[in-house]
Amino acid sequence: MGGLFLDPEGERRQLPAVNAAALIQFAISAIAVAAMVGLAALATRGRGAPPLDEATARRWLADEFPGRALDGLWLAADGKGCVARSDDRALILTRMGHGYAARQIAWAQVSAASLQDGRLRIPLGDVTAPRAILAMTAWPPKELAA
Repeated sequence: MGGLFLDPEGERRQLPAVNAAALIQFAISAIAVAAMVGLAALATRGRGAPPLDEATARRWLADEFPGRALDGLWLAADGKGCVARSDDRALILTRMGHGYAARQIAWAQVSAASLQDGRLRIPLGDVTAPRAILAMTAWPPKELAA
């Protein structure tokens, strides 16, 4: 037998075999860890923000842009955002993650945005919210197209 032992009896000793109590304890620990991981996964699943209606959109825009009067408000068809006009600025609410992001850009940029496949794509030029994609039936709205 090989190996380096400091005492002469070390060669004859062996490590005790894993007994049943240690296996039961290990199994219970593994089940407890799996349950905690499952609970953490469920706890991080948030509820999405509710669809916007006109009153909610006006209230959120007033909170985000105090003192701005709205000249017009257009809701997305699916309720996941809106575009509002305030003088020469566009105020935009767009769904990001489990909430809404509020941004303001020049109205000319929004009126020039493209509508493709029923989706209005508005470049926001922001790293955290690069673009707003809103479901619109027509763009620009009839009252602004003239």
